[in-house]
Amino acid sequence: MELNKLLERISVDPNIQHGRPCVQNTRTPVHIILEAIATGMDFEEVKAEYPPLTDEDINACLAFAAQLAKEEEIPLTAS
Repeated sequence: MELNKLLERISVDPNIQHGRPCVQNTRTPVHIILEAIATGMDFEEVKAEYPPLTDEDINACLAFAAQLAKEEEIPLTAS
């Protein structure tokens, strides 16, 4: 999937999770998914733990982190 399409799956809403980046249409913060992957969970385990998520959502979290690591500005629209 194209990077911009993946990043569209991440949203920031000051009324949800104190404005932390979340998977769109969920209250699941990106950092929770990244921590799960970093500690060894695979995609299937993450999806079992957070049922609304898809492979694309998890990839979106990874893409978001990659953009942050490049220290570039990531434009996000509030939902």
